[in-house]
Amino acid sequence: MSSDTPGGPGAHPDHATLDEGAAQDLLRGICFKTGPPRIVGVELEWLIHDQENPAVPVAQERLDGAVQALRKLPLSAALTFEPGGQLELSSQPAGSLMECIGTTAADLAAVRASLGRDGLAPVGLGVDPWQTPHRRLREPRYDAMEAALDRAGPSGRAMMCTSASVQVCLDAGEEEPGPLGYGRRWQLTHLLGAVLVAAFANSPFRQGRPTGWKSTRQALWADLDPVRTLAPGSGLPPREAWAAHVLDTTVMCVRREEGPWDVPEGLTFREWIRTGAPRPPVRADLDYHITTLFPPVRPRGHLELRMIDAQSGADGWLVPLAVATALYDDPEAAETVYRTVKPLAEWAGPAPAPRNPLWTTAARKGLADPELRAAATVCFDTALTALDRMGADKAVRDTVAAFNDRYVARGRCPADDLLESGVLTDPVRPTGSIGSTDGPHTGRVTSA
Repeated sequence: MSSDTPGGPGAHPDHATLDEGAAQDLLRGICFKTGPPRIVGVELEWLIHDQENPAVPVAQERLDGAVQALRKLPLSAALTFEPGGQLELSSQPAGSLMECIGTTAADLAAVRASLGRDGLAPVGLGVDPWQTPHRRLREPRYDAMEAALDRAGPSGRAMMCTSASVQVCLDAGEEEPGPLGYGRRWQLTHLLGAVLVAAFANSPFRQGRPTGWKSTRQALWADLDPVRTLAPGSGLPPREAWAAHVLDTTVMCVRREEGPWDVPEGLTFREWIRTGAPRPPVRADLDYHITTLFPPVRPRGHLELRMIDAQSGADGWLVPLAVATALYDDPEAAETVYRTVKPLAEWAGPAPAPRNPLWTTAARKGLADPELRAAATVCFDTALTALDRMGADKAVRDTVAAFNDRYVARGRCPADDLLESGVLTDPVRPTGSIGSTDGPHTGRVTSA
């Protein structure tokens, strides 16, 4: 959801008007770029809290000063900020898991050190447990987004301003069928995705109270728009399904060179093409429209896994990155995990993710559900074996194993730690080295 997306603020749309056939061809051509899986990336969102008083909002002037210092850092990743002031690091595409982890860990160490000099810290929680939604960025994109999402209720503002995630980016897969084929990987994402929601659920509080969800973030995403956050419906091949979904989802906004952007109501992109009003759409409008769709998995040439809560601690972020990469990109692991999660399709039923019983249970119960726990147990055991084959170093494997022992093997998720005794805990003073631990900061939360 970064603002530096194709067609973002300040971009000049192409002048060639789109017709429906051209739009469909473009979508089918750009959504799944196939080939042997090689490239991996990660996008990390972080809440920014005061180290000593995490429940107290950070003053705008203080945050602005910290941002200025961060922008001077020589980072490998792209540094952007979300509407509520959340920090996002988007890694460069890496040729291996270890390369991605190494460059990202170095960037995070620099970011933590810079924020620490201002008494601030990047905190990994799926939803800010204390703050009410307050938009800090005033840009036409976010003005329009807020207006559009407000039509469905308050979840949109909460998502924009108080949520954070780990987004894993993997190649779409091979053209041919098989465990690494893009069709199989696309199907896998919408079943394994629920297991990842449950295993990494890390947002049980909102505005100082437990919500009844292990992943409140996922509950917010499922609630914020009737169609925009859904996976494409089943029944069509992946390319055709995604193209139809993009064209039949409502337009969030129509950009203007000056002044506020138009926020039409009920206008799908297909209807915009057919009517040409309020102006004919061009290629840049289609590129931008794709960035306003928030399904659990977004095909952007590669697969963008968007369902994982931000993770606490120095190295929490690398666990979902390593697990997902191992399960998707190691052929033996991909075959095992596909057989493991395929039976979950009956539980999911015909409704698209994330608004079906499987995904709802994952977000509400985490690994307290026995079927999700059983699936997660196989997935983590499989991932640990695959990481060894993939050349992941001992520190990474030990970090994943420690997460497995602490949570998955016990039918728990990070949210369970937060719920115990009504105390929110997050290690916000880590050293940044893989496998390190440090003392937690705690903030008392009023129970419901």
